[in-house]
Amino acid sequence: MNVLVVLAGILFLLMTLIGGRKGVRSFLAIFFNFGVIMITVILMNDPIIDPVILTIVACGVISCINLFYINGVNSKTKTAFLSTIICTVILLLFIIFITNKAMIQGFGEEEIGELGMFSLLVEVDFVKITVSVIIMSTIGAITDTAIAVSSPMREIHFHHPNISRKDLFLSGLNIGRDILGTSSNTLFFAFFGGYLALLIWFKDLSYSVGEVVNSKIFSAEMITILCAGIGVTLVIPITTWITAYFFVKNKENSKEN
Repeated sequence: MNVLVVLAGILFLLMTLIGGRKGVRSFLAIFFNFGVIMITVILMNDPIIDPVILTIVACGVISCINLFYINGVNSKTKTAFLSTIICTVILLLFIIFITNKAMIQGFGEEEIGELGMFSLLVEVDFVKITVSVIIMSTIGAITDTAIAVSSPMREIHFHHPNISRKDLFLSGLNIGRDILGTSSNTLFFAFFGGYLALLIWFKDLSYSVGEVVNSKIFSAEMITILCAGIGVTLVIPITTWITAYFFVKNKENSKEN
């Protein structure tokens, strides 16, 4: 407990010194997001509430916290939020299709030993739970990419107010291409960092490459990473187009008035 308090204190101090007020908001946003996730998990036990709909609502709240609470309500956060919602809805349809076809819901055989003492009659739809897990895993990366594209595009438009919509759109795509590589690798290494012990266990049990790839727990995590990568890739052109459209439109409206 003391270690957690010390580490949290160091994080708060660094975020305050470097980020100022925005750093303080970012630190508090961690706890707000944690609270939203905990409430979502608790409500998922209610059979009346659909886990997928609940997750969409939770993702909307998390996006509001990460965008509007931290960065304020302005043109860049509005476009980033709209892009996040559109991308999440599109990705949701794709995730539901993939989850139903891949049959990755439930627990893998590697996890059965730890769950043998518990009752498995939890009365929840594990297909929907799996969809919710994948969506929740992607929302952070999608929101981060959306604001990372929208913010520099706002700066470009501010310093070059006469830039055309096409040029602003192309500039946004160039920014997105630079972000895409690092974001995808971040998702990839986050998986291998979190599941390094599992991979070592696979090696000790002499799993073949085919057995590793076809194991449910490995496939579920890889599908999550690939869906997150698709979401990060998809949100770039969506954010770029929406940001370029609204910024140039607002400029044209101001000239007319």
